[in-house]
Amino acid sequence: MKKKPLDKKKRKQVRDRHWETEAQHAFSFTHDLAKHRRATVRLREQSGRDDPLPQDFEPNGTVISHSKKWAFVELEDGERLCLIDERLKERDCTLLAPGDQVWVEFEAEDAFVRGIAPRRTKLCRPGHEDARLKEQVFAANIDLLIVVAAAAQPPFRVGLVDRYLIAAEVGGVTPLLCVNKIDLTEREPAEIALFRDMGVQVVAASCKTGQGIGELREALRGRTSILSGHSGVGKSSLLNRMDPNLAVHTQEVSDSTSKGRHTTTASRLYTLSGGIRIIDTPGLRALGLWGVEPPELAFYFPELAARAPDCRFRNCTHTREPKCAVLEAVEAGLLSRARHASYMRIRASLESETGHTPGRLKPR
Repeated sequence: MKKKPLDKKKRKQVRDRHWETEAQHAFSFTHDLAKHRRATVRLREQSGRDDPLPQDFEPNGTVISHSKKWAFVELEDGERLCLIDERLKERDCTLLAPGDQVWVEFEAEDAFVRGIAPRRTKLCRPGHEDARLKEQVFAANIDLLIVVAAAAQPPFRVGLVDRYLIAAEVGGVTPLLCVNKIDLTEREPAEIALFRDMGVQVVAASCKTGQGIGELREALRGRTSILSGHSGVGKSSLLNRMDPNLAVHTQEVSDSTSKGRHTTTASRLYTLSGGIRIIDTPGLRALGLWGVEPPELAFYFPELAARAPDCRFRNCTHTREPKCAVLEAVEAGLLSRARHASYMRIRASLESETGHTPGRLKPR
């Protein structure tokens, strides 16, 4: 039996009830969504996570050491472990390094790094090939780079010193060469005179006898510095000798390889008596150069750059070209063969890293 069709009045009543129900559902959904949004905004406002980070701020702390999520920061009232705000993202360059000036904000009992000031100076190297970072900064806002080399055990290496001198100039840092373990040799390595002639301050030191320690302390007084060099050259021993209260762990050089063992595992900023602030870094087997192209390298070797205008070719690489004034000076004993060999090795490594190949020779 067929149902009797609804009359006009009843159809209107059903339609009104349906609209009322739909309106109630719509209102309920909109109300719940708005309520949810208000709660989310309120929570974010309380945590500060959605607020834009300030662009203008006064730094109130200095980074001592750090990991990916945490940083030890020196504040007015002492050292504090701080959480690094997740909105501070690493991009092509290291986010934090010892010596960075930062803004720390407090919430209840927690402290957060919320801002990083521009770096005045830095010491850096290229990131690893398989890493996301292109530039790895391991010290910031430093005045002095102490390149520590051993007179013996391990043997003095000109090449690494040259690389550090270039890195210092790129980063705007003044270099100082500290030749440690001078008590193990009867006289200084001959190559040291080359760096003195270049105007680099050289300190001959011995942690065993105390030679040069006072001179080194005087050079570091009132400045922020960084100790760097090969593993086993005695960086941690120098720190302990300058301030025995630090008690930095040290190790002996391996007898089988004549190479140093890594003692320091992460860069860290120390404060010594006499207003000395110094960053100790892990020992390096090699130091890659950031921001230096092969054609620019000769300008970081002043004695080579001074003779370059006399070369036959404008784009002379000073490696194999005919009538190269640099090569002629090396053969005549007017330029250090060791320094030129160092230049050759560094240029070869830069060409390999950058894929650069010398162009067609252009006569003057």
